Amino acid sequence: MSRATRATKMLEQAGVAFTVHAYDYDPDADRIGLQAAEALGEAPGRVLKTLMALVDGKPVCVIVPSDHEVSMKKLAAAFGGKSAQMMKPAEAERVSGYKVGGISPFGQMRRIPAAIEELAMGHELVFINGGQRGLQVRVKPAAAAAVLDAIVAPLVS
Repeated sequence: MSRATRATKMLEQAGVAFTVHAYDYDPDADRIGLQAAEALGEAPGRVLKTLMALVDGKPVCVIVPSDHEVSMKKLAAAFGGKSAQMMKPAEAERVSGYKVGGISPFGQMRRIPAAIEELAMGHELVFINGGQRGLQVRVKPAAAAAVLDAIVAPLVS
């Protein structure tokens, strides 16, 4: 497994401090984020999942704790939209340039508006996908939000 991905390169170029953590990815896991948290020995609230969604038909990247579900109503409101829905996996892969299970908010094919659940900001460090299945980066949530120019808002139900 390569530890140099588009995601880690973006963080390095932005001068963001991070560490890389590999784990055994289970492609059959019901909930990939929870499986990552368990494999890393971390609390699910500190391991954030990256989801791709559409708000009023436009792509957005959503980063929430792995033990929570996104509220479509709150997601739409965070971006000033009327409606939100999850992207289909094939579309998420095409838009992000990453495979499902390895989608990172960092280093996507094009800059997509991002939002981070405000609960994540209560942790000193969080884990976010590093651009490959079985690879996480540990980073300060405020640094992640800053490099992504992300909206910090309540996004979970």
